[in-house]
Amino acid sequence: MNLPGNIIWLIFGGFFAALGYFFCGILLCITVVGIPWGLQCFKIGGLVLWPFGKDVVSSSQQTGCLSTLFNIIWLLSGGWYTALIHIVFGLLLAITVIGLPFARQHFKLIEISMMPFGKIIK
Repeated sequence: MNLPGNIIWLIFGGFFAALGYFFCGILLCITVVGIPWGLQCFKIGGLVLWPFGKDVVSSSQQTGCLSTLFNIIWLLSGGWYTALIHIVFGLLLAITVIGLPFARQHFKLIEISMMPFGKIIK
């Protein structure tokens, strides 16, 4: 189910959503200060590009207070907005039985799009 789901996901918007994350990642990486956030955009973009068969888990490494500070900055500068978009699309897709697997992927993306620091994709 992973390969057909990923192909359908790509055709119906996943490719363009990933391009948006990659574009923002490039813009953030142009500046030295934005590199940590740009790398997180690339991580999320990779997940958005191919979400079926992957899981988001909290890292077992001790990241300290810097990760928390970066998550707060991410949250205040647009993380809440991207999470809200994934909530809306997830709810819209959950209306139909056919859309349930895709809604599940949007709900999976909420956690990492809201606070990406300290999360890894398996």
